[in-house]
Amino acid sequence: MTNPPMTGDLASRLDRDAARSELFDLLRIPSVSADPAYAADVVRAAQWLQSKLSSLGFMARVDATAKHPVVYAERLDAPGKPTVLIYGHYDVQPEAPLSEWVSPPFEPEVRDGRIYARGSTDDKGQAFAHVRGVELLLSQGTLPVNVKFLLEGEEEIGSPSIIPYLQAHADELKADVILISDGSRFAADVPTITYGIRGLSYVEIHVQGANRDLHSGSYGGAAPNPINALCEIIAKLKDDHGRVTIPGFYDGIEPLTEQERGMWASLPHDDAEFAASIGASALPGEAGYSVLERIWGRPTLDVNGIWGGYQGEGSKTVIAAKAGAKVSMRLVPGQDPERVTRLIQEYVPQIAPEGVQVEVVNHHGGQPMKFRTDSPYIHAANRALKRVYGREAVFARTGGSIPIVAAFADILKTEVLFVDLGLNEDAPHSPNESFAVQDFENGILTSAYVLEELGRS
Repeated sequence: MTNPPMTGDLASRLDRDAARSELFDLLRIPSVSADPAYAADVVRAAQWLQSKLSSLGFMARVDATAKHPVVYAERLDAPGKPTVLIYGHYDVQPEAPLSEWVSPPFEPEVRDGRIYARGSTDDKGQAFAHVRGVELLLSQGTLPVNVKFLLEGEEEIGSPSIIPYLQAHADELKADVILISDGSRFAADVPTITYGIRGLSYVEIHVQGANRDLHSGSYGGAAPNPINALCEIIAKLKDDHGRVTIPGFYDGIEPLTEQERGMWASLPHDDAEFAASIGASALPGEAGYSVLERIWGRPTLDVNGIWGGYQGEGSKTVIAAKAGAKVSMRLVPGQDPERVTRLIQEYVPQIAPEGVQVEVVNHHGGQPMKFRTDSPYIHAANRALKRVYGREAVFARTGGSIPIVAAFADILKTEVLFVDLGLNEDAPHSPNESFAVQDFENGILTSAYVLEELGRS
């Protein structure tokens, strides 16, 4: 089902071609934060955004951090009105595996009404929709609220520099509400306000066997095999009912309320359609919970990458000296990422088979968060979404993690408003990531309407 057409004076002012052209310019910059080879491109993306915001009359600058820069901008010419801090990120995930992209990841292309490029939905497209939303409002006069932008270049690597930045700039970043679009709506024709995000603990498991690769004929059956050991370790991290076996993992979890379970059950979700959308024949997971409950309200443990031994063409009969896996654990309210990381670091050596040495290396994490659904900012966003989609928004949590959100609450003491513009089918983090042209344009109008409605709050 397609979204209803946008109506009203602001919609008629929207320059769709110019908005798309500028987004394409931003998408062409390969601002991959995880790869040092792209460090100069990350800076280039920050400078591009600073220039764009300056052209709109914002005081805008690029601030250096210990790693990648932050773009800060403000336009405070609405005395007596709320101040809205718009957060987004301009860094993107690595493009690999390149062979699975239909078109080059940093050469945006429209196919079947969708913009294909790395960062198109996560988060360049959604963040830039807010920049164009501000521009749309300025095309008819002044802004209805005071607006600040905070656009970072490290979100995809856990935002390691953002806490020191928030602490150093807390007074400058003061706002009444923080507006974020960095996720997915429930469905194409269902406007969504997100009121909770999962947290994250991300680790690497390293397994060491012999001091070198060994001939599998001369040593097989006697020498420890790190790949076999790693497989045993991974297999022991979950039981047959889909529950994580790490002792203490579930301690303190905030249970789902009956109101939440009923609200989610009423959403237009179909398990068979969900499975078909990802090409899966079944939807395994924790017993006793629905698919939406498992995605939004329960913790998980997933292996995100695994390596060891010979990977080239043909065969090579060796027992590898080492193997490893990358593991992410999505967390829910009541869990602390530092504590969960300690738990898995303590548990893995206990379940490792004899003859190997194991190490669990912490990468990064983020706190789970849940927000109230009765604030005036939520009501303002709901009114704005109704103007775009012609219907009330639904309330949902998201399975993803945004590490900076907890820092906003702790350091800035500011309420967060999630108005996500993308869809799961956009395939964020995957090859052939995309953003529907209609969603980008609706996102621009949504941004403008949210700022108007916040100005009336």
